Amino acid sequence: MERTVTRIALFAALIAVLGLFPSFMLFAGVPISAQSLGVMLAGTILGARRGALAVLLFLALVALGLPLLAGGRGGLGVFVGPTAGFLFGFPVAAYVAGLIAQKLRRVDLLVSATAGALIGGVLVLYVFGALGMMLVTELGFAQVLATLSVFIPGDIIKAVLCGFLTRSIFMARPSLVATR
Repeated sequence: MERTVTRIALFAALIAVLGLFPSFMLFAGVPISAQSLGVMLAGTILGARRGALAVLLFLALVALGLPLLAGGRGGLGVFVGPTAGFLFGFPVAAYVAGLIAQKLRRVDLLVSATAGALIGGVLVLYVFGALGMMLVTELGFAQVLATLSVFIPGDIIKAVLCGFLTRSIFMARPSLVATR
């Protein structure tokens, strides 16, 4: 139990640290950052439930006002801005990434973790993000899709990196990867 809580807290911290890397804002206030990689890793390494809990802990700290999001943002206001859909999608993305990595456990870990990260950390996250952006900015579907399309190549790269990192961690310390 104690190790589980520690790992959840460590992944919440990892997601926060990944927001410290230089990020910049593009259209409609959506930043390019490495935090979605942390969400993907939380799911593929901790598993579905624990990965989602790590993200929820991170979001609770953001809601308390800690400036943990890319660009030093935090507080309740970020949950009603143009990126709110992505924030609400973070725990679901981690859950789906972990669930897929666990369900594909008979497949090579690089493949299963990458598939989980692509489906959970890219597809699911973009569905939430696009819906949230459409609600907040009142842009149409085509406009939101055009706005978000510039982010997709970078997120695909993050998903593949997540697969490699998950496999590397498993090779070094198998007991740390819950999806195996």
